[in-house]
Amino acid sequence: MDKIKIKDLEVFANHGVFPEENTLGQKFIVSADLYTDTRKAGKTDNLTASIHYGEVSAFMEMWLKKHTYKLLESAAENLAEELLLKYPGLKAIRLEIKKPWAPIRIPLKTVSVEIERAKHTAYIAMGSNMGDRENYIRDAVKMLDSVRGCAVKAVSDLIETPPYGVTEQDDFLNGCLELETLLTPRELLDELNRIEAEAGRERTVHWGPRTLDLDIIFYDDITVQEKDLCIPHVEMHKRKFVLEPLSQIAPYKRHPVYGKTVTEMLGEL
Repeated sequence: MDKIKIKDLEVFANHGVFPEENTLGQKFIVSADLYTDTRKAGKTDNLTASIHYGEVSAFMEMWLKKHTYKLLESAAENLAEELLLKYPGLKAIRLEIKKPWAPIRIPLKTVSVEIERAKHTAYIAMGSNMGDRENYIRDAVKMLDSVRGCAVKAVSDLIETPPYGVTEQDDFLNGCLELETLLTPRELLDELNRIEAEAGRERTVHWGPRTLDLDIIFYDDITVQEKDLCIPHVEMHKRKFVLEPLSQIAPYKRHPVYGKTVTEMLGEL
C-alpha cells in the first residue's frame, strides 16, 4: 500500500508520569506513515483525492496539546485511533512518539513508542429464534454500528432456517454483515457478547434457543485458535444458514485455510 510520511514533527505538550511533566510540559517528536491509496491523486493531481499531510500535522499537534496522558503508549494509541476515524482514506498508520527529555536521571538521547494500527474487515453471522427475531437482529446491527471504531458496511437479507444441532426448537432468522473495525478480534468478541447479553441471551443449552447469536466468521485473512475464539468460525463451511446470507455480501471472500470462496463452499453443501 502507498504511504505518506510525516517525520519529526515537534510538539510541546503535557504528557508524563510525573506531575511537573503535566504542568510544565516538554517537547515530543512525532513521526507517522499514513497508508493510503495515492493512485487517484497521482493521476488527477487533485489534493482532495489524497490525505493532506499539512492538515494531519496540524491535527496531531492540536490533539497532543489538548490531551494529557501519563504514558506515551496511551498518547500513541489514542492519537492513532483518532486519525483512523477522522480520515476515511487512511487505511493504516505507523505512529511513533519520541520523548527526548525523559526524566530518568541518566544520559539518554530519546525514548519512544511506535505502534501500527489499521482498519480491519470482519464478517459477522447473526441469528435469532426467540421473541421478535427480526427486531433483535436489526437492533444488533444498529448497536454494533454505534460502537466506537466500528462501521457496518453491508447487511444481507434475513433468511428463515431450521435449527442446527438441537432440532426441537423454533426456526431461526439468520443474516450476515460486513464490519469495518479498529477493534482487535478479542475486543470485537467482547462487544458481541455484550450486545447478546443486552438482548437477553442466556447460554444454558449448547445450540439451544436464543434471542440473539452473533459470531465472528472472518476477520481479515487471519486465523485464531483459542479456547473461546476461533477465526474463521470452525463450523462456517458446513452451515448453509451462514454461507447463504454471507454469499450476498462477500461471494468471493476466500477462506484463509481451505482456500475456497464463500460461493464455492455454499455450492458444495
